Amino acid sequence: MQLFIGGACAGKREAVAARFPDALWHRLAPGQRLAECQQTLIADTPLVITGVLAWLEAALANAENGSPRQQWQGDLVKLCQHAEQLNAALIVIATEVGRGIVPMQSGQRRLRDLNGWFNQDASVQAKQVWYVRHGLLMAVK
Repeated sequence: MQLFIGGACAGKREAVAARFPDALWHRLAPGQRLAECQQTLIADTPLVITGVLAWLEAALANAENGSPRQQWQGDLVKLCQHAEQLNAALIVIATEVGRGIVPMQSGQRRLRDLNGWFNQDASVQAKQVWYVRHGLLMAVK
């Protein structure tokens, strides 16, 4: 898996599209399990997963008991293993939201926490992590 992370409008999509012109793109739907993306994988075809922040926001709104972190950790492992079996490059585009002003609303602070944890967990699973800023890529892993 490769993780492309950066702020809004930093050039993540453009960088991924240039590197993986034949990729399939999948936007996470609210309430969708990350493991369900396995159904979208096709052998020898890169899959780009987007919409992580909105997906996390929906998960936070629907969370009854704690955070969905444990679930997505397991799903990330399964998804990476399945992609590797199919020789399908897996690319996740994630938004960095931790470098701005801390919101006053507790829900927005909680969303930033979830997003940071997701990015940490995705970084652990990723073989390569790219930080994108102003359209420039920097390999951080």
